[in-house]
Amino acid sequence: MDLLVSTDWLADQAGASDLRIVDATAFLPGSDRDPQAEYDSGHIPGAFFLNLPELADLNDPRPGMLPPPEKFASRMAALGLGDGSRIVIYDNSPLRTSARAWWMFHVFGAHKVAILDGGLQKWVAEGRALETGKPETRHRHFTVWKDDTTIVTKADVLANITTRQAQVVDARSMSRFTGEDPEPRAGMASGHIPGSVCLPYSRLFNADGRWKRGHELRGLFHEAGVDLEKPMIVSCGSGVTAADVLFAAHLLGKTDISLYDGSWSEWGADPATPKATGPA
Repeated sequence: MDLLVSTDWLADQAGASDLRIVDATAFLPGSDRDPQAEYDSGHIPGAFFLNLPELADLNDPRPGMLPPPEKFASRMAALGLGDGSRIVIYDNSPLRTSARAWWMFHVFGAHKVAILDGGLQKWVAEGRALETGKPETRHRHFTVWKDDTTIVTKADVLANITTRQAQVVDARSMSRFTGEDPEPRAGMASGHIPGSVCLPYSRLFNADGRWKRGHELRGLFHEAGVDLEKPMIVSCGSGVTAADVLFAAHLLGKTDISLYDGSWSEWGADPATPKATGPA
């Protein structure tokens, strides 16, 4: 499958026996929007609700960390997402949370996965049908698997400050990156990982919610000071919008990318980690 599929493609493929559609909408903690309620009130026909905030390691004090492989596989099987399924992910979130789900699927061994370009926003704007209620499903086998090669830890990022083997790209806003704006989580320092550069995830999208592509997208990486020839580590507040930068780089054919799942929620809360403020 292509990394992105269009609304026309999805409408044409709807009902195919191997196709599964997943609503990966999620919001920041404290948001006045409820993704489950929004899904219940109307979703793309046949779509299952992923519930990203719950699909995490709830025993880890860091927010939103990857779940154990067994938990992920069990959830997928219960949703009817099995080995060999073609999976299309969409969302209706300003955080563009489909990319986090896309990365998670790849970490846990599913590779026939695409994002719906423009998400629910574009689907609704085109006057396409929605449905309510949960679709019928049949439990399918999803093999338990985890590929750690695209995940880095705090220790890895600390070591990289010295080695500079990879370039660290921060997906948060520039004002949070520089430390001008405080972090939304209490007890957390402001600033950024020394040596990192900032590419705010919000710049990766067109006004209609579709992903920027080609020369325009490549230009954003260049403007941010990113060398696409070097290995890349992506980071953000809690590992969600970092996946937007990771996916955007994949759209340019780049695959040597890792995600720092702890991100600033771990780094900024640790008084021992080095921190920088101001522009890169």
